Amino acid sequence: MGMGRTIAISDIHGCPDALRRLLGKVGYEPAADRLLLLGDYVGRGPDSKGALDALIRLKAEGGKSVVLLKGNHDHRFLELIKTGHPGLARSFLEHGGKAALSSYGGWPQEHSWTPGELDDALRLIRRRHPEHVRLLQGLELYAEDDLRIYAHAGLDPAWGKRWKKQPAPMFYTVREPFLRHPVAAGKTVVFGHTQTRKLQDGAGVWNAGDKLGIDGGCAYGYQLNALLLDPDGGWQEESVPANLGFESAGSCFIGRPPRV
Repeated sequence: MGMGRTIAISDIHGCPDALRRLLGKVGYEPAADRLLLLGDYVGRGPDSKGALDALIRLKAEGGKSVVLLKGNHDHRFLELIKTGHPGLARSFLEHGGKAALSSYGGWPQEHSWTPGELDDALRLIRRRHPEHVRLLQGLELYAEDDLRIYAHAGLDPAWGKRWKKQPAPMFYTVREPFLRHPVAAGKTVVFGHTQTRKLQDGAGVWNAGDKLGIDGGCAYGYQLNALLLDPDGGWQEESVPANLGFESAGSCFIGRPPRV
């Protein structure tokens, strides 16, 4: 692509202010850099709506040099918007979905949702934010360059160099087989999904040689990491601390649910 750096960031989880601060810290230039966002934009953090708005702006500025991958939370949110399935609803609400809905409509984050209320909220999102639905529908499963593979969760080692043929959900859900076994795809895998503080001491980038984990646990109050990758294979990391109090005050309205 004739570009310099690749900047990889994962697991924004409703923290658009941290993303803004991190891109400023690393001096992101849309005309010069390739930006790879590795999924889980929604859920847990205080402003999922703001996070998706930020992605739309970044994509408009950077075009094809901005690549957006799919995370498991993004997949669950999209499927719930499309189907309203009760099983999906339970899983979504139990895993950070209440915070995501709050950012759209002013519902308290610990609101006890009835099926009818949830249907109304999903109808509100479909009607007022079709651009968010289109964004979620267009997320990629993986990205690749000469040296690395990028996926939200990783690869199933059993597929080896046929990794592109693995079942689609593995790209955004796999955990233990990938974390416990060597990568057999012939390239280093950059991934999020699993917080690095669960793999090591600290929330910085986890370097296992054949894998680089970058989920800094921002929505849990830790940090948002950026992996800065050079075309020659070198890399460095940068991070910003989570600032959930600021984001929550700036982006979430707590009050009566709006009328649909």
